[in-house]
Amino acid sequence: MSVVAPSELANALRFLSIDAVQQANSGHPGMPMGMADIMTVLAREFLTHNPNNPKWFNRDRLVLSNGHGSMLLYAFLHLSGYELAIDDLKSFRQLNSKTPGHPEFGHTPGVETTTGPLGQGLANAVGMALAESILASDFNKPELSIVDHHTYVFLGDGCLMEGISHEACSLAGTLKLGKLIAFWDDNGISIDGHVEGWFTDNTPMRFRAYDWHVIAAIDGHDQAAVRAAILQAQANTTQPTLICCKTHIGFGSPNMVDSHQAHGAPLGADEIAKTRVALNWPYPSFEIPERIYQAWNATEQGHAAEQAWRDTFNTYQQHYPNAAADFLRRQIGLLPEDFSRSMNDFIAKTQGLAPSMASRKASQLALTKAASLLPEMLGGSADLTGSNLTNWPDCKIITADDKHGNYLCYGVREFAMSAIMNGISVHGGFIPFGGTFLTFSDYMRNAIRMSALMQQRVIYVFSHDSIGLGEDGPTHQPVEHLSMLRLTPGLSLWRPCDATETAVAWMLALQRHVAPTCLALSRQNLVTQERTPEQVTLIERGGDVLWESSVEPSVILIATGSEVSLAVDAAKVLAEKGVAVRVVSMPSCDVFDAQTLEYRESVLPSNVSKRIAIEAAAKDYWYKYVGLAGTVIGMDRYGYSAPAAAAYQALRITVEAIVKAAG
Repeated sequence: MSVVAPSELANALRFLSIDAVQQANSGHPGMPMGMADIMTVLAREFLTHNPNNPKWFNRDRLVLSNGHGSMLLYAFLHLSGYELAIDDLKSFRQLNSKTPGHPEFGHTPGVETTTGPLGQGLANAVGMALAESILASDFNKPELSIVDHHTYVFLGDGCLMEGISHEACSLAGTLKLGKLIAFWDDNGISIDGHVEGWFTDNTPMRFRAYDWHVIAAIDGHDQAAVRAAILQAQANTTQPTLICCKTHIGFGSPNMVDSHQAHGAPLGADEIAKTRVALNWPYPSFEIPERIYQAWNATEQGHAAEQAWRDTFNTYQQHYPNAAADFLRRQIGLLPEDFSRSMNDFIAKTQGLAPSMASRKASQLALTKAASLLPEMLGGSADLTGSNLTNWPDCKIITADDKHGNYLCYGVREFAMSAIMNGISVHGGFIPFGGTFLTFSDYMRNAIRMSALMQQRVIYVFSHDSIGLGEDGPTHQPVEHLSMLRLTPGLSLWRPCDATETAVAWMLALQRHVAPTCLALSRQNLVTQERTPEQVTLIERGGDVLWESSVEPSVILIATGSEVSLAVDAAKVLAEKGVAVRVVSMPSCDVFDAQTLEYRESVLPSNVSKRIAIEAAAKDYWYKYVGLAGTVIGMDRYGYSAPAAAAYQALRITVEAIVKAAG
């Protein structure tokens, strides 16, 4: 086999990217052209992976945070031997292709996380590196390491301008994530042109302040320099590393190099022809010589790496069978066999816990039970642990020097927390959950959306779910948030009315293997509703008949959370007046909507047109249940800084208002 020059290996990445963007007449060729040399060195000389088994657990993770440059990743995957054919590259950005415009987790083999919203891939990578470090502390033995891999992330100026990069990288430095290595594509260009007009940060100094190891100003097109930088980064096991790579966007293009014109549009046939000449690439579109394929192919090397790990794991399994079994179970995300039985036993006991209890406190009791069953639960809060009650008696805080724990103090970093949890989840081995106030889900919105898009079992614990939080006022009182979360495809939301519904919500969130869940919890105490055992089992359906004066109602009251007790009290007043009334508790609209038509009709019979929904939040969502002629008692304005009872009274979310509406 003839010798392949390093420049040819990089040019194979460049021209597959150029040709795919040109064929699609859409895409971003500039970044792949600029970062091809970095990818070549990393992938061929350092990255531990197996193209024949993209899910091998101990592989290195490679994240493209600047996801618009997706063709660089697809080209690498194709050349390395993943199940991504040349025809897949030719269908870049086309309907149902395996090569979408931005990398999508679960869609393309070898893609570790969905990226595109800038900065989030970097935060995901922090989560992956954190997961690796905690798992290593939990499972590795002095003589046997079964968790031992790096996390590499490519990022651009846009990722660093996004505020989430500060949140995530600050925490990564604090926690000393030494196996996290980031490559900054320092090309000085963004969509609007040269970044010197809007991005003049001293980035190396900034990352040194985070306590990162910084390797500054290397030539990103000098493969020897890249190689030396990676070796230096790997040698530092106590700090994450930022390798600052000076590159040229659109490298090789005679007329578009170092121009924002190369960022997000095809080069055009004439410029591609000139680039082929400039880089001495005489091959037609999508043609790669066999000798280059052979030089790139990583299947044999990957198989050997995985087999060596499996040999180690077999030895581990012989010496530590229980730990090995738990490791394998957690890898695939299965819950222990007795989980449902144990949780249902706990749920049955919640009816007698207390006459009233805040659902945030009920949540803490439920997660205490769940955590005793699931060592993979990894909790945290954005500096609101004492308010969210996301901790439990036996939890242990993870620190820079002791990763053997199960609780993270994220600090006031809501956005990073959610994106880091996504990274932890896609890495595997944990069920992450994190808390803040419901109104601050605004800060996290796009990462929550990414949890749903990637179908990840991430649990969001949102306390202080309404005007019931009281004196902190309208800045802290959510209004539109429940509706926004309910409208997110693939996201489940529970707003429980008491301890029993809260425990059921936790159980179902943990059993929901391929989707995220939000728990909206109260600060104030909520009345424990009386239920028969059969009614308790019906909570799992998302909505059920909680109380009624007649099996043939003329009025149906639908409520969630803290407003359920108002609905029950109003129903009793109406019943005394001879009104046939039913109260439906609807803690999870999405779960209820997934039930059979027969069940939904049994709860909300279509022949009852007098319907009233009660929720201390925006009204519009509820018209799908009450109809345009129905009534919604809720909010169409922001709240008040006042004690909870006064706020409810001022906004007319009261028993009296419900009774009047029913009349």
